[in-house]
Amino acid sequence: MRERVASIRARVWSGIERAFAAEHTPHEIAVSFAFGVFFVVMPTAGTALALFALIAYFVDRASKLALVSTLVIFNPPVKWAVYGASFWVGSYILGPIPGVSVSDVSLDAGFDILFRQLLGNTILAVVLAALGYVVVLHLTRMYKYREFSSPALAPADD
Repeated sequence: MRERVASIRARVWSGIERAFAAEHTPHEIAVSFAFGVFFVVMPTAGTALALFALIAYFVDRASKLALVSTLVIFNPPVKWAVYGASFWVGSYILGPIPGVSVSDVSLDAGFDILFRQLLGNTILAVVLAALGYVVVLHLTRMYKYREFSSPALAPADD
């Protein structure tokens, strides 16, 4: 069991290091991640992967790993929690709907429920994308600084 966990951990860290070491600036990686977070948090009915493929194909400076990592982070169980939180945020701002709870939220719900859901999703998407940008920018800069300040990478004195 320990070997399996160690193997998974090594693959995850390897992926993170590849993403940070890619030929992208910290800003490009952070923008790619923030865009991915914004789009994945919105109720897109599974179109995020197709959009990310198009972006990766047409936008050279987009970090493919940063985009895909948002799909891993916001997996289906997390998305359901985000949808519940979105409805709560929308209801907090616009007021509750009598007799409706978070468990009643679905795509075939009435306009009042869907409007609260979309408002909440938009607010959470903006907040989480901004937070994701700041965190990934900071982590990427820390990684790049550590990489370039490493004695093993310093130029040799002749």
